[in-house]
Amino acid sequence: MSDQIKIIEMGPRDGLQNEKTPVSVEARIAFVEALVAAGLNTVEVGAFVSPKAIPQMASSDQVLRGVSHIKGAEFHVLVPNEKGYEAARAAGAQVVSVFAAASEGFSRANINCSVAESIERFKPVLARAKADGVKVRGYISCVLGCPFDGEIKPKAVADLAVTLWDLGCYEISLGDTIGVGTPLKAKQMLRAVGSELPVGNLAMHFHDTYGQALANLYAGMEEGVRVIDAAAGGLGGCPYAPGATGNVATEDVVYMLEGMGVKTGIDMDRLLATTNEVAGLLGRPPVSRVASALNAKRKRLGNS
Repeated sequence: MSDQIKIIEMGPRDGLQNEKTPVSVEARIAFVEALVAAGLNTVEVGAFVSPKAIPQMASSDQVLRGVSHIKGAEFHVLVPNEKGYEAARAAGAQVVSVFAAASEGFSRANINCSVAESIERFKPVLARAKADGVKVRGYISCVLGCPFDGEIKPKAVADLAVTLWDLGCYEISLGDTIGVGTPLKAKQMLRAVGSELPVGNLAMHFHDTYGQALANLYAGMEEGVRVIDAAAGGLGGCPYAPGATGNVATEDVVYMLEGMGVKTGIDMDRLLATTNEVAGLLGRPPVSRVASALNAKRKRLGNS
């Protein structure tokens, strides 16, 4: 547990893309700048998808170009296909992400194709990325449960992870998209994948719908996983998980890790200020426990 834990910030992409309130390009750039200033050096900043399908991610090329001046940070963007990859590269992308689902039902509902068809769509992306020297991260959604297919077998997740790895993904991010997982199931899934691939190349992307994300992350850390996806303020959610509170909140993860003696290099005061700023843009308070507690504490101290 004393190992370094890497947090990959999802707020500007997976967070904002599921929020109903659109955020301007300028505000998204400022959001990324503030996150990096708080110590989050790896940030997913946008998605090169159809603005008709996901209007919140429109102008991701402008966001990526707008943060290119920041030194010492790595910026990721999501690309669904070769067209998205071309647009991302034109905007200067050095790291891209592709995604597939561990369940057929979710794949068809989310991107209107089978799992096998989704892989065929991004095979050219991986081939071109390899030729261009661009790193590709692979996401697998619904690794601990699906709103359409129910329980997902760990072997199905492991088999898909191997497929992504063999195609050239340097890291596989395992997503509990609807947040139904519990620690034992998380361990079983990670052991299945870890028996096929190096644990050092796995990441956990757990949503907090049922309040289990931190427990699941701890269970995964016990299995040796050292990369965590999180979103400032617990932004986001999933359109297929009613009531979902979104990604596990970055400040909740930082609080847990620092309390365990794991140094994150993240400035909580700056992170909280950033979280409050973006929550203000969305017109609601942050949903994360740590942000809520710290904000209440500061209000109380300010009034005393």
